[in-house]
Amino acid sequence: MSSGNRRTGVRVLLVEDDDAVADALRAALGRVGLAVDRAADAEEGWRKHDHASLVLLDMGLPDSDGLALARRIRATSEVPIIAVTARRSEASVVAALQCGVDDYVTKPYSTQILLARIDAVMRRAGRGLAFTDVRVGDLVLEPDEQRATYAGTPLDLSPKEFALMLVLAQSAGHVVSRAALMERIWQTTWVGGSRTLDVHVASLRAKLGRADLIETVRGTGYRLRTSG
Repeated sequence: MSSGNRRTGVRVLLVEDDDAVADALRAALGRVGLAVDRAADAEEGWRKHDHASLVLLDMGLPDSDGLALARRIRATSEVPIIAVTARRSEASVVAALQCGVDDYVTKPYSTQILLARIDAVMRRAGRGLAFTDVRVGDLVLEPDEQRATYAGTPLDLSPKEFALMLVLAQSAGHVVSRAALMERIWQTTWVGGSRTLDVHVASLRAKLGRADLIETVRGTGYRLRTSG
């Protein structure tokens, strides 16, 4: 898979003390055109938040609790904040929301679900994400223009079909779970809605003229082949 060099214009501040987690997340977000700056502790996060379009905030920081930083930022700024944390209790979620956090994602999480949450939060702030062009073999997707071609032939895709194709292409060669696809495309985790997903995949296969390009991974989800 390859993509263009254009950036979305969205600058993410990642406040995370774990180097391995930060490096992996920076790479994943960078692949879809997001510029990522990293702060290793709360004080550095405070110094850098003014330059961010969005803050991804770990709750367990070495010099301060993430809740304290969220309160401090929210007292002076409306920058969207997503808590990214291992804390799963209802009390932790409520406390974070009361401190001004806009959304709450628990670890471990899939990159696709995190991107869905980022997009949703940015849209509520009046600005969605525009991703870089994506190429997978003969498939070319241009998100800004909502345009898709396969082997040079334009594909007539509905908005949901295009969004589904884009998510699969961004993870080409890797399985994307049904849950991640439902949340990313339809903003729901309702299992009963997955029949809608199957219908859209069938439609994409027909329009591509290559049913084998989108593989079904039984019991898990779907994978876009990178060759063949």
